[in-house]
Amino acid sequence: MSDSEKSTAAVETKSAAVKTGSSTKPSFWKGIKAEFRKIIWPDKATLTKQTAAVVIVSIIMGAIIAVIDRAVLYGINAILK
Repeated sequence: MSDSEKSTAAVETKSAAVKTGSSTKPSFWKGIKAEFRKIIWPDKATLTKQTAAVVIVSIIMGAIIAVIDRAVLYGINAILK
């Protein structure tokens, strides 16, 4: 199905819901369910590696920011005294 056919089908679905007065919520939840089926969930090993990488990078960035903050604070205090 081409993009134009998809958009035409989407417009027809919306207009049908508007014409009949039915709520679009059921089709919304069906769409959510369909999108969740498309998700490729990571396996446990990949999830562990990515979680560890995020935690390590967060700790390193926190340390870098803390060092820069202390240096700037020391410099400002030295200027003001």
